Amino acid sequence: MPTFPFEVSLKEILQDPESYVDAVFSCLESEFLVMPKGAGFVEYPVFDRGYEALKAATVGFSQLDPEKVFPVMVSEPISIVVLRSMLGFTPPEWGYITTQRTGVSVTQGFVQSLDRKVRMAPETELNTNGVTKERLKAMVQTACQLLSSDVPEVDDDQLHRLDKADTKQGIDSIKNLAGIGVPYAMLLYERFLGRPFAGHRDSVSELIGDSLESAIEDVLTKAGISFRKTKRAERIEGFDQTPDFIIPSEFNPQVIIEAKITEDDGTARDKVTRIQHLGELSLAGRSEDDPKYEVIACIGGRGFGVRREDMKKMILATKGKVFTARTLDRLVECTHLSEFKST
Repeated sequence: MPTFPFEVSLKEILQDPESYVDAVFSCLESEFLVMPKGAGFVEYPVFDRGYEALKAATVGFSQLDPEKVFPVMVSEPISIVVLRSMLGFTPPEWGYITTQRTGVSVTQGFVQSLDRKVRMAPETELNTNGVTKERLKAMVQTACQLLSSDVPEVDDDQLHRLDKADTKQGIDSIKNLAGIGVPYAMLLYERFLGRPFAGHRDSVSELIGDSLESAIEDVLTKAGISFRKTKRAERIEGFDQTPDFIIPSEFNPQVIIEAKITEDDGTARDKVTRIQHLGELSLAGRSEDDPKYEVIACIGGRGFGVRREDMKKMILATKGKVFTARTLDRLVECTHLSEFKST
């Protein structure tokens, strides 16, 4: 087993920092192949029912008539997600272009709320009246217009968002692909441009991070340690960047914990900078041997395993207190958290 930086003194780390970088790298785990489904995940059979309902209403996608498509959106709400997938837009993008083209104000809040409502209850008929009906009708009208028309010409160094295998020639493209199936090479190419499960991964990014925070909570709770878990974007006096955990409380911070899982090295670098700043704040007006509080980093994901120099900076900023999912069982005994243990 390697010797981890949280097991030794800062003096020992400074003598051979590279070996401790190797130790942290050796226990970093990545879960990018597995994602939580989360609330509102749409299973394929449900999506397919919406697709078939929309296909029937449009006579095999040969007639994109808003007056015939709108009732399907109401009776089979999951078809809204299908129509948006055909466009290749995010909910806010659909709302924005609808507002531009129709003059009906479709706000980001409305369209995101509608999208979530549909995903949470995909087979429950929508209650459309007043402004909801007006906005949804405008969205359907915009989608039908966009999907029925050929992609407009753009400059050679530009790419139109509707220049896709199923929408390039408007309704003819959709009808043909719905009838014969998508050529595999083109499907792979469009998947390459958009990343598989990109939209879903973005929607559950907080859940992915929550798994590490939940594990930290379990460790602290089992040890009987008082702690304050902060909320996203919460402001805490004394911190210009609010940490994820404060022990025992924000009124007497003695230990702070930053937790992050990332598969992206750019995000990892941002987190390292954040932890370095917290380390600097802990020393404001204090000596190295008497900081205001101890800074601990709990990390996961392959993003942290890309840049050795960044990992070295994190180890030094925390004086070695860098933990991963595999070493969380040492979190209390190897830090000042042991002083707050009550069970």
